[in-house]
Amino acid sequence: MKIENNIDDHDEIGDNHISTNHDTPLRADAFELSDTDKINSIKKDVTSIMQTLGLDLTDDSLKGTPNRVAKMFVNEIFSGLHPDKKPKASTFDNKYQYGEMLVEKNITVYSTCEHHLLPIVGKAHVAYISNGTVVGLSKMNRIVDYYAKRPQVQERLTIQIVKELQEALGTEDVACIVDAKHLCVNSRGIRDIESSTVTSEFGGQFKNKETKREFLDYIKLDTKFH
Repeated sequence: MKIENNIDDHDEIGDNHISTNHDTPLRADAFELSDTDKINSIKKDVTSIMQTLGLDLTDDSLKGTPNRVAKMFVNEIFSGLHPDKKPKASTFDNKYQYGEMLVEKNITVYSTCEHHLLPIVGKAHVAYISNGTVVGLSKMNRIVDYYAKRPQVQERLTIQIVKELQEALGTEDVACIVDAKHLCVNSRGIRDIESSTVTSEFGGQFKNKETKREFLDYIKLDTKFH
């Protein structure tokens, strides 16, 4: 993702913004507060921001905004931060003896850029080759949704999806491509409304040219991944 050429932004984000750690950076005390306590605290912070901007919070249209934003952060768009919300990837024996690639494409991605807290919207395409275990199709969508519902960078999101499925399925043969628009690029900074960001992670057999080509043919994304 292109970062605006601004000294202040560069200093705050740093050169290693993807991080060598594939885990979302969380403090050790991240879950000491209850969801209710977090909502109450965020509500106060949003109130302060809006008052600083000069908004009149006695107005009927605005007075409920701090509470709505706080509940949205905790219960919805950042709910993927909490490990208790992690979907259980139910797996089954591959009784059909299906040995070819399975692809779930066009999974909707709604996430939030961790640099500007603006939306990331796009599609994820996920595939795996069974080594004796299969996963319920809806669980693939739920895994994408879980890791997307947190402040993210797209590179990390793509890797997290693959690693979660590799662990659930007991195989390295998993791949994911995410193609998404970042509103921090589309609506601010350079304001390029047409550009999107594509990231990929290929494991196991998907690193082979022929297997990768088959995956790309399935999702009709004929780009730079040869």
